[in-house]
Amino acid sequence: MTTKVKNTYDANSIAVLEGLEAVRKRPGMYIGSVSYKGLNHLIYEIVDNSVDEHLAGYCKEITVTLEKNGTVTISDDGRGIPIGINEKTGLPAVEVIFTMLHAGGKFGDGGYKISGGLHGVGAAVVNALSEWLEVTVKKDGIVYNQRYEQGKVMYQLKEVGTCRKNDSGTSVTFLPDKEIFEKTYFKADAIKSRLHETAYLNPDLTINFINKRFDEEETLTYHEEDGIKAYVKDINMDKDVVHDVIYYKRSTDGIEIEVAFQFIDEFQENIMGFCNNIYTQEGGTHITGFKTKFTNVINQYARELGILKDKDANYTGQDVRNGMTAVVAVKHPDPRFEGQTKTKLDNPDAGRVAGEVTGEELQLFFDKNLETLKQVIACAEKSAKIRKAEEKAKTNLLSKPKFSIDSNGKLANCESRNPEECEVFIVEGDSAGGSAKTARDRRTQAILPIRGKILNVEKATLDKVLANAEIKTMINAFNCGFSEGYGNDFDISKLRYNKIIIMTDADVDGAHIATLLLTFFYRFMPELINEGHIYLAMPPLYKVIPKKGEGEYLYDDKALEKYRKTHVGTSFTLQRYKGLGEMDASQLWETTLNPETRILKLVEIEDAKMASDVTSMLMGSEVAPRRQFIHEHAHDAELDV
Repeated sequence: MTTKVKNTYDANSIAVLEGLEAVRKRPGMYIGSVSYKGLNHLIYEIVDNSVDEHLAGYCKEITVTLEKNGTVTISDDGRGIPIGINEKTGLPAVEVIFTMLHAGGKFGDGGYKISGGLHGVGAAVVNALSEWLEVTVKKDGIVYNQRYEQGKVMYQLKEVGTCRKNDSGTSVTFLPDKEIFEKTYFKADAIKSRLHETAYLNPDLTINFINKRFDEEETLTYHEEDGIKAYVKDINMDKDVVHDVIYYKRSTDGIEIEVAFQFIDEFQENIMGFCNNIYTQEGGTHITGFKTKFTNVINQYARELGILKDKDANYTGQDVRNGMTAVVAVKHPDPRFEGQTKTKLDNPDAGRVAGEVTGEELQLFFDKNLETLKQVIACAEKSAKIRKAEEKAKTNLLSKPKFSIDSNGKLANCESRNPEECEVFIVEGDSAGGSAKTARDRRTQAILPIRGKILNVEKATLDKVLANAEIKTMINAFNCGFSEGYGNDFDISKLRYNKIIIMTDADVDGAHIATLLLTFFYRFMPELINEGHIYLAMPPLYKVIPKKGEGEYLYDDKALEKYRKTHVGTSFTLQRYKGLGEMDASQLWETTLNPETRILKLVEIEDAKMASDVTSMLMGSEVAPRRQFIHEHAHDAELDV
């Protein structure tokens, strides 16, 4: 249950640090990007403010509605944003919050003990990046409203109606600004996943999602009474689990730590960290504290039980966590993050508390549940044996002279040695590879042809992975090593190319090859995806050549349909490209290689649970679901023109 904060929350608890104009000039600094990821982030900022009301003990229900006209409305039944005059500015507090950066109840002594929003930045940033925004507040029997356009006040806060005395809450409706964002169509699947994730983290909160858009109409309600225990169970729903979910929660020195974990019979690790309901994609001190103490505890028990006989022998952290699915959530009164978009927690006390509580709670649990302890240690023992065998295979393979050179002799490198301007195209087929080598900008573009479908690394042993010629060449070409369960040799600072671009045919087989490559990157070089270095090229499917005028490339069937509708009565020849090899060098340069005219898809991971689900789909042993998923979602990635 949430506990109500006793401090006052009124107009004068809104502290002001600085003004607002820079947001529109550099939106990426505040929301990460202007792609759909940044677009959806606008919704999350407002939702996070409502969740803060819940954490303070005043909000029980949040509703997110995608409207037919492209707007979104987020409403809650919290206290309602203060509407009184703020003494420092002489303006209504609600106007201060939506028009000034670093203004909010999270700065003063009142309002919030725990918060997850961007410390007062969120509401103002959303306002600044919206074509228009309206906020409606219900408070003390009166309904108030104010409207803004591109962050500017259109009219003063005014009374627009009445409500029941006990009713309260805030409703925010906004339309993203098409001058800022590449696209202004919200991604419903990502929003639903994020809202469901928030419900897992707040078991007393109900979140409604309503989609009124054409052909997408649906209404969903998320309420997870079992919290993060249900989250872990849901993630492992179709997996072979080793034991029941282990859960503990405790507060120490004003910091709350909550953990749920379960082992599955697979050689992988899936640990997700949260701070004040914000997903910390890159982890941080809370994850480090949990991991370190968990490793120490398992080694100590393994030695006490005689499983580790050598006093100097230890399981590695990777050994004891392989097979683990875990959610580690902390609530901190003063969180510090690396970066504006909160991807990594930086509070040392969070790590200390996570370690202390984990050590004590694990001892209490394992002392009473010896069989579960033995099952967990058995996972570590199995992992250690696999690791040792694969380290031996790795040493043998890497020590061979042929591994230190281009293994298949087909990499055409670029002349520049400045990684920031260099890019490598992984091209399907010798024919397309030959055209690409001819067409490329030799100074900055490298070409690596591959033959067909590479090895599915998820189900292969390390010796088979490293024996694959294409994989060896990629590891050597990128120059940053590899990681994920096979040692910690990866060093992204040594990356040879700023962009790694997968260039395959525009068909299902080409998408399957791209997926196998993405599986390799996710398993062995996940940092390349997390830090935005992996792209998919988008070659055209058609070229229309009218009798009069210039030809035009069309990238999918929708574009062709649109062309036919807008060129009724026009006579033209239609050329369909079955593969990259059908293009000559000039066409390949114009459509796929030239930075001025090409279209790239940036590969991103936005959401924790969605990433886990999709990874299982793409990396699993069954081919049919993976191919179906690719066929349905191949065009969902964002474009980087």
